[in-house]
Parts: sequence; structure tokens; C-alpha cells
Amino acid sequence: MNSVKIGICGLGTVGSGAVNVLGRNADEINARAGCEIVISQIGARRDNPACDLGDISVSRDIFDVAENPEIDILVELIGGTTVAKELVLKAIANGKHVVTANKALIAEFGNEIFAAATEKGVTVAYEAAVAGGIPIIKALREGLSANHIEWLAGIINGTGNFILTEMRDKGRDFADVLKEAQELGYAEADPTFDVEGIDAAHKLVILASLAFGMPLQFDKVFTEGISKIAPQDVTYAQELGYRIKHLGIASRSSENGDTSNGGIALRVHPTLIPEKRLIANVDGVMNAVLVNGDAVGPTLYYGPGAGAEPTASSVIADVVDLARTLTAAPEHRVPHLGFQPDKLNDLDMLPISEVETAYYLRLSALDAPGVLSKVTQILSDAKISVEAVIQKEPGAGEDHVPLIILTDRVIEKSLDSAVTQIQQMDSIEGEITKIRVEALG
Repeated sequence: MNSVKIGICGLGTVGSGAVNVLGRNADEINARAGCEIVISQIGARRDNPACDLGDISVSRDIFDVAENPEIDILVELIGGTTVAKELVLKAIANGKHVVTANKALIAEFGNEIFAAATEKGVTVAYEAAVAGGIPIIKALREGLSANHIEWLAGIINGTGNFILTEMRDKGRDFADVLKEAQELGYAEADPTFDVEGIDAAHKLVILASLAFGMPLQFDKVFTEGISKIAPQDVTYAQELGYRIKHLGIASRSSENGDTSNGGIALRVHPTLIPEKRLIANVDGVMNAVLVNGDAVGPTLYYGPGAGAEPTASSVIADVVDLARTLTAAPEHRVPHLGFQPDKLNDLDMLPISEVETAYYLRLSALDAPGVLSKVTQILSDAKISVEAVIQKEPGAGEDHVPLIILTDRVIEKSLDSAVTQIQQMDSIEGEITKIRVEALG
């Protein structure tokens, strides 16, 4: 068999996992690739005791790998967007194919990187950038290629899912569970990317680019985190038959059911989902992506979204694909996103104010006659239908009660206008909690 030589840059969790899996499963991997895959060089500032490098050449300067003329495929696993971008562009300039697990790099600079790869006739593969070991990129590019994708929704950050699961199952509050997530290594010391939805937004924009054949537009994603979700919201959602999940949702707007020419909405936010849906039962640190195509209907992809070997599984799958296709014509080597550089702005990106969905509202209302009637009248005047109402009894010595309202689907700007009016009522105390609701089916 011919050999394909790869260089791995970064020897952290995923890098060491890739070395271990390539070594342990070498015979099977090589048989599937049709050639021998050899780790020819590693670029890393320090060794990792989690893997045995044997006689593999190691350079402390990762750019040595990009400059090495023997390397066919550079595997970028260093993370970040500054040095990683420079490294990837250097490798492309030197005619090397690239495999990366770097979602931030692809989401923010993918258009520039793909353009450079097209010019040099090389491939950039990034299966591991979204949902760890779940082969969702290949599913969208290959398995669902016959479909007009109408929408997709995903639990694509394990940290946020772990926190919401613990809040639901054990009645704990957000801050308490976040601290445990940090102790367990699920969340970073600065958890902003995970709990405020930035990590999920990076992944969502990558999925949307493939699902809808559009350029990567990270700046167009509406992003809202889970830090304001209270334990009572989780409890009330269950009473209504829903579960709260932090979802990334990409959807086409439709008119009379036709989504062929609709605008695109990209949004990450807490969402109420009917508890009977499969994705509502994805718990802990697991990930899942639900994709709805016109031909196949809804399909669900579930598995570990992070970790050394699950992510390494996706990295190596890309290496195997590249090894199989190194002799393909250059114009077929770059992921086709279905757009030309001069048509980047053709798609209408919907702001969150134009998105239609149902809503969960939690108010602290004065326990007095006529308050609920006035609230529902404001909603009615705005042509917002109420699907369900829960009104709790006041606690000892309290004169305000929790009032929970579930609405029908409505354009967000209409709902916000009504909420503003309700907020101004003297009988309403504090801020009104608003969480979007999706049926996903």
C-alpha cells in the first residue's frame, strides 16, 4: 500500500486521543483508507503523558509541520483562532490538506480559509468541529444530500446540557451546578463560551452553512445563554409537559408552508421542547442534532459531543476520507457550500425580532382580582393566543404569585411589544421571564 503522511499540531486532549486511536486501530484504519496512514511529525510545545509517541518526530515549533515537504495532511488541534488561522493558511499555501477540530476557526474565518484552499486545490475537513464524535457534518454533506433541509436543531454544548439536566433532576440552581461542572472539567474557569451560547453559535453556523448552502456568517447568529434560567422555570416547564434545553436552531421562514425562498434564522437560546420528543430526553453532557429534510423527514444524531477519543474518532474519519481522495480532481476537494463569492449576500438573514415561535412567560403578579384578565387582554389585543396558564397560590405573607403563560406561535416583535405593556402594569413585580418554545415536529 502507498502511505499518507500526517502531521499533528497540538498534543492536548484531542491530539493525544488521535495518536492513541491511530496506534491502537492502525490495521482497521489503514484497510478502510486503502493506504497506510503514518504520523510523520508532531508539533507541540510539550509532550503529553497520555500517549506514547514512540519514535515520532516532535517539533516545538508547530510551523515546522506546515513547512515539512513530506507532510500530506496537517491536523490542527491547537485551538484558538489567531495562531491556528496562521498555521492553517500556511499549510494550505504549502499545498497541504488540512483536518481541524476548531469550530471557532471555521465559524469565524472559514470563508477565507475555504477560498485559500480552493485556490490551492486542497481540502479542509472539519467533522470534529461540531458535536465531537457524532458524524453530523458527513450526514449533512453526504447522507442527506438529496434533501431540501427545512430546519435543524441541536443540543451542541455538553456543559449547558449537563447544567440544565442537573437543575431538572435535582432541583439545583444554576450557580451551584456550574461550580460542579467546573470541578468535573466540563466547564472552563471562565465558562462564558459554554453557558452564554458562544460555543453553540460557532457550531450552529457551521451546520447552517452546509444545510442551506450559505456562507459562514457567525455575526448573524442570535445568542442567548442559560445563566438566567431559574429552578422554578424548569419545574413549571415540566408541569406544562415540556423540558428546557439550550438549543442551536437554524431554520427557513415559510409562507403557506413553502420554505424554498424563505429567509434564514440562526439562533441559540434556551427552549421549551415537548417532553415526548427524543431530543428532549438527551441528558447530561451528551449532544444531539435533529435535522428535518423534505424527503427523509426528521432524523436524529446522538452521541458524545466532546472527549479525547470521541473527537479523535471524527478527526481520523476526516484523515481517512482525505487519504481515499488524494487523487481526486482539485475542484472536488473543497466542501461545496453552494454559493459563489459574488453571491454572499443573496440570502435574507432574519433578525430575531422576525422569528415566529411560541413562548413561555413567567410573571410575578399581584394576587388580586382582574390582574390575570388584564394580562390576557393585552395579549389578546396583540392577537396572541394563550395555550395554557398556571397561577400559583401565594406563600405565607406574600401578596404576589407566580403566573405562567404559554402562548401560541407569534412573531417575536409582537410578543415583545405586549410584554412591554404588561411589564408597565403596577400589579406586575420584577422582570418578566421569556423562554421560546419549539415543537420540533
